[in-house]
Amino acid sequence: MDTATLDALFDTITDLVLCHSPSGVEQEVNEYLLDRLTTLGVEHWQDEADNIIARIPGQADTGGIAITAHKDEIGGLVKGISANGRVDIRRLGGSFPWVYGEGVVDLLGDLATISGILSFGSRHISHESPQKMQQEGKAVLWETVWVETKRSPESLAEAGIRPGTRMVVGKHRKRPFRMGDYIASYTLDNKASVAILLALAERLKSAPVPIDLVFSAKEEVGAVGALYFSQRHTLSALIALEICPLAREYPIQDGPIPVLLAEDSYGLYDESLNQQISQAAHHRQLPIQIAAIQGFGSDGSIAMKFGHVPKAACLGFPTQNTHGYEIAHLGAIARCIDILAQYCNDL
Repeated sequence: MDTATLDALFDTITDLVLCHSPSGVEQEVNEYLLDRLTTLGVEHWQDEADNIIARIPGQADTGGIAITAHKDEIGGLVKGISANGRVDIRRLGGSFPWVYGEGVVDLLGDLATISGILSFGSRHISHESPQKMQQEGKAVLWETVWVETKRSPESLAEAGIRPGTRMVVGKHRKRPFRMGDYIASYTLDNKASVAILLALAERLKSAPVPIDLVFSAKEEVGAVGALYFSQRHTLSALIALEICPLAREYPIQDGPIPVLLAEDSYGLYDESLNQQISQAAHHRQLPIQIAAIQGFGSDGSIAMKFGHVPKAACLGFPTQNTHGYEIAHLGAIARCIDILAQYCNDL
């Protein structure tokens, strides 16, 4: 794999990761994407559901497809604010406090971002403190942690911190770490896939059929953006770009080989579409893995389950520590670009 390609991919993913985008509050990454697409000179727009769409023109007017990558990330949601300025948090998407650990988090207020410390309580305690259970085998839960701000409720209110305010990992903790050909970071799910879409927007000038590259909104809370888009556009197929979890229960090899899903928790993916994507990989002489997994869903499987598209597929890259501090091979991410570029040209 070309080193310069991997370096450029790492830099793009870094830029994206450092754009906060918890589900429903995605303005920061939206600004980045709109600027990039304008620079690329690609036709694009933002719809009412906060999706951003880049259109690759087709030689035919019908039979269009969509390739999606969700731009939102998991995090926390403010439940309440105590008189001492402590902020109670509940999960947003599939987040767990023990994954983040104690440390700086950002509260994205309506008027200002306030940083605080996700706190689990002292360790030097007896059974009189509820945190003692966390030292004896019970998982740390959102209900037992808080964000320490050292501010008054009035000060937090002035920043627009309120119930519903989003919490994400502090920006200085999010900067990706390079491990040779691997990238390690929070929110590779799904900023690495967004980088794939940007690369396709740059590479594809036209295709046999129209292709919509959809940077979808609010996927982590129910594929809201993709469902809105797929309900309003007639598509022949939808391909979702995603992370693919590495676990002992799945026969997936870590490293530079992308993964094509046969099934997830929402049902089967389309066999004929998977064969087309596999043929595109074979044409490029690129290996590909096939897997059936659980505890997972994508824009594609959810849209197909609800009858919005006739065919769906999900192409991903093997990822450790999903919904945590994730690790993925840059080569697998880059190969997804090559496979999809070939698929689009073969339509």
